[in-house]
Amino acid sequence: MARDVVLLGPPGAGKGTHARILSERYRVPHIAAGDLLRSNIKEGTPLGKRAKSFVENGKLVPDQLVIEMIEKRLQDSDVAQGSLLDGFPRTVEQAKALDQMLSEKHRKVRIAVEFNTSERKLIERLSGRQTCPNCGANYHVRNIPPKREGICDLCGTALTVRTDDRPDTIHERFTVYQNETAPLIDFYKARGVLRVIDGDLDIEPVQKELAKFFVSS
Repeated sequence: MARDVVLLGPPGAGKGTHARILSERYRVPHIAAGDLLRSNIKEGTPLGKRAKSFVENGKLVPDQLVIEMIEKRLQDSDVAQGSLLDGFPRTVEQAKALDQMLSEKHRKVRIAVEFNTSERKLIERLSGRQTCPNCGANYHVRNIPPKREGICDLCGTALTVRTDDRPDTIHERFTVYQNETAPLIDFYKARGVLRVIDGDLDIEPVQKELAKFFVSS
């Protein structure tokens, strides 16, 4: 039975970190919407070319364009048995579109996990976050440090700090999440698939809770 899982939470809640661990453990592909968008732009695909103009002008990529990218990714053979969706859906309209995509494959979202994380914890995490500009790997100076300071373990590229990982920007992003994305909580609660986890916890206890959700799904 295919297992499609949606991971919900503000930036810095740990969705990407936990998705990578779950992907390896359960052999379910991790689909990160942000990575998919950047990949399409970098590769110059038709979808990427359309998205590039919005990104370069500092505008949000329209729902329909993001939906098209996800829909195309879900056609790939490696996701025939399920997917871990991180960063999508971000709106109720995207969630409804995802339901339609999966329904056409006789599938559905089996679990939607909300990483309930405090703003204080987000600031603590994001202010120490480092990212590889080449392969997209994420690190943290305290929680997930690279083996060599400032250097990506996977490809050897110098790590960078995102400009939007400043406390004032983090507050703004958290507020945007609460206003725009939080309605998804009610959407999935109404469908009986919402599972809530304490996103302030460290990686190991969160993984133990996530394992319970996966075993029972």
